Amino acid sequence: MRSKNYIMTFFLSLVIVSAFSQEKTEKKKKEEGKQENRRQIEMMINARDFIFEPRTAIPTGMRSVSLTGNRNYIKFQENLIDSYMPFFGQAYSGVAYSNDTGLSFKEKPEKFTVTKNRKTFEISAVVKGESDVFRIFLIVGFDGNASLSISCNNRSPISYQGEILVGNNSDK
Repeated sequence: MRSKNYIMTFFLSLVIVSAFSQEKTEKKKKEEGKQENRRQIEMMINARDFIFEPRTAIPTGMRSVSLTGNRNYIKFQENLIDSYMPFFGQAYSGVAYSNDTGLSFKEKPEKFTVTKNRKTFEISAVVKGESDVFRIFLIVGFDGNASLSISCNNRSPISYQGEILVGNNSDK
């Protein structure tokens, strides 16, 4: 009888140990996935070749606007910044609403800096478009979530919440 109890206790402890080891394995896999994502984001930002895709626009003095399902983006490259972003807010002189294309431009940046902090990357760029100068400030977390602010001479500032796309960005 005693030996039966020992055998049962032994098998029960094996089951418990294997369950804990599987849990650790799942946690380890999840952590490794996060580390790989962080490494890819860091590589793209250091190469100055990445895409910001917004989820929400936050105009100055207005309610936020969901951009889910829209194909808006800013593609950052060392020698080119390609923007196809909507604008919500106040426009000043020089901007005609009838043919307004939002914050759309494809120009070489006059200034482009990347700074790595303890938990984020800060990207700053200045782009001179056909009729305006765009000052771009992007904060990217190591998880890929990002916050973008754009200010220019002819429009009120606007912010966006979104993410940096990881993987093949050639579809934009």
